[in-house]
Amino acid sequence: MQESSAQNGKSPSELIDGRIKELGDWRGDTLARLRALIRQAAPEAIETWKWRGVPVWEDAGMICTGETYKAIVKLTFAKGAALPDPKKLFNSSLEGNTRRAIDFKEGDEIDDAALKALVREAVALNKSKAKRL
Repeated sequence: MQESSAQNGKSPSELIDGRIKELGDWRGDTLARLRALIRQAAPEAIETWKWRGVPVWEDAGMICTGETYKAIVKLTFAKGAALPDPKKLFNSSLEGNTRRAIDFKEGDEIDDAALKALVREAVALNKSKAKRL
């Protein structure tokens, strides 16, 4: 399921590095921090680049995407509705049956431990579904 084609000869990881640098403000810093936390929680995750410019992390399926907008960095969990969220991190895309997202605004605190726990839950869910197939 890994996206095989790189853009302009760059790997997905290089494209994500470029996006972080290109943003050059709090959004780049936030995306870099979220990326580091995802990598810590899911070291076997694969970084991909989809939909013409969205960083995606996958392990046995999609974990989450990291979209950047003018006023927010949005971390969308593909199967977020099925994940336990005891720290109530999800604050966006709450109405859907599948996805859930966390919108980070400038200056927002990131609960590292809770976010890493959520990423680990997403990977566990992906792997449990993959085994059934």
